[in-house]
Amino acid sequence: MTDRGWDEDDARPYFFLSYAHTPKAGARGASDPNHWVRQLYRDLCEAVLQLTTVPDGVAVGFMDESMHQGELWAERLSDELATCRVFVPLYSPRYFNSVPCGQEWHAFTRRPVYPANLDSERTSGIVPVLWAPMSRYRLPNVASELQFNHTSFGPEYATEGLYALMKLSYFRSSYELAVHRLAARIVQVAEETVIPVGRRLEFNTLPSAFNVTAPTKQLRISVLSYHQNELPADRSPDYYGERRTDWHPYRPVGSPIAQHAARLARQLGFQPTVHEFDDEVESIIDGNAEAPGLLLLDRWALRDPRRRELVRRFDRSDATWVSILEPFNGDDPECAERSDELGDLSDDALRITRRASRPSFLGATGPTGLHTLEDFDDALPRAAMKAKYAFEGRTRAEPEEPPPPRPSLRDAFRRPGGGYGSDGASADPFGDDQGDDPADSRSNGNGRTQHRSRNNGNDPHREHAPYRDDGDEPDDGMAPLGGRGPQ
Repeated sequence: MTDRGWDEDDARPYFFLSYAHTPKAGARGASDPNHWVRQLYRDLCEAVLQLTTVPDGVAVGFMDESMHQGELWAERLSDELATCRVFVPLYSPRYFNSVPCGQEWHAFTRRPVYPANLDSERTSGIVPVLWAPMSRYRLPNVASELQFNHTSFGPEYATEGLYALMKLSYFRSSYELAVHRLAARIVQVAEETVIPVGRRLEFNTLPSAFNVTAPTKQLRISVLSYHQNELPADRSPDYYGERRTDWHPYRPVGSPIAQHAARLARQLGFQPTVHEFDDEVESIIDGNAEAPGLLLLDRWALRDPRRRELVRRFDRSDATWVSILEPFNGDDPECAERSDELGDLSDDALRITRRASRPSFLGATGPTGLHTLEDFDDALPRAAMKAKYAFEGRTRAEPEEPPPPRPSLRDAFRRPGGGYGSDGASADPFGDDQGDDPADSRSNGNGRTQHRSRNNGNDPHREHAPYRDDGDEPDDGMAPLGGRGPQ
């Protein structure tokens, strides 16, 4: 870190506008989508000028238009983040997926914030702006912890976001109101806080303040296979590479299976990463679920006792947020020759998973594996979404306190003295019997009568039928795709 030399007589910019650069649409002649951010920046500068005494020629704010490239850009950005008085982030789904935006947030929040006077309670120099609706997205912690009331910006702003107010002429007056109120809020925060000039940080080395990808949007694809140097003597190296993640079971069709799976996952809206199962398995077994996962299982690897035991332990851990896919090329002569042997190894290693599965889940893939790349393509979306649903169910927040007990109608009718009747008698109006049979009631020594329920075999409502699992419940376990099903 290096000190930022800033003359105290210089006027510091009121705000730093932080936004996610939007790429142009693919159509020829498409306009620059960042034009609307620049227009907002100009309108904000004009509004702030009207509300302050900023001298002529002094920058009111700062907006980065460099597309995050080059050393000079990084130095300029660091200077502005170290000197601006207010940080104004434009909330959008793209914003919280942007690493540079997270770095900007981190840099600004390294500076201390002091209330300008004794009566002020403001402790943040951040004024967030709803650029696009965020109701369907979970904010990262640093953003959700901010307490900011935007009701004064108008109802259309809260539901549509500032971008829609700018684009649609119908909302012109709503946009002007929102910009005016936003400028007033920026000035108010600048006057109610003291944020000293900070040090200029090396921007390119800063971490992001955000969890850039929401866990449920991630997909951790792990591969259990060999690399070429550890293959058994009777297995052809043609289907393997230098790394275990290079496994290419459908060669010459397609690409290595992990790359192919990642491409399919991106089409589903996931942001996948590829890993070796050997590196992931202990974390999975310990229950440390970082994101939903897919295990791409090479049955040949189960001939290795160490890996077979890893899969058994994985199976016993009941890691439902990791789905299993078992590519098994039907055109591979070695796979065809050892089909029964390798299938038995898979069934044995995944015994619990098989037992909990429903054969119908295997669908068109059949009971013996994903024989073609087309089978794999059909199976992956279902497996990925199953893992996502299981992960969401596992990480859903539990209530902090147990729900209050249900009110008792008995207590409502109880009289002082311990009875239920108007004279304090021990008759219970909610009892099935009224105590006429001495065999069915007895005193507890406190003037209260306890009743025993009885069943003479004629009342079918007296006993509960034992639970029966007929396999049709939607939450039943699902078999690994390509598995052989219960034996």
